Amino acid sequence: MAHFAKLDIDLKTVLEVLRVENDVITDEHGVEQEQIGVKFLTDLTGHPFWKQTYYDGGVRKNFAGIGDTFDTTRNAFIQTQPYASWTLDETTCKWLPPTPIPTDTTKLWAWDEDTLSWIGTIKEVTE
Repeated sequence: MAHFAKLDIDLKTVLEVLRVENDVITDEHGVEQEQIGVKFLTDLTGHPFWKQTYYDGGVRKNFAGIGDTFDTTRNAFIQTQPYASWTLDETTCKWLPPTPIPTDTTKLWAWDEDTLSWIGTIKEVTE
């Protein structure tokens, strides 16, 4: 299953993500082609701006989500900045907190922007 992000007219904002069967985007040699998917979706919807997105992030860095940004220079989808204090990793195009998340797995961690720190709560054990 292939996925395509519908982009706004400025080619910056993801408006929606649609699934397309692999056989729809496969050429006569059995090779998947993004442009075939773009044409299919353009013909189907009348909207011309689509980019293929991938779950594994191997192409275009991150899987696209509604409201995410497409950076044409990096050829990457970038999620909305989660907190003002977080910075963009230029290599991975992922947002990083000022301090790494703690490695203590006995707690669930949440970022607190007011204190610029991680707040841990004890995990509830269910059997």
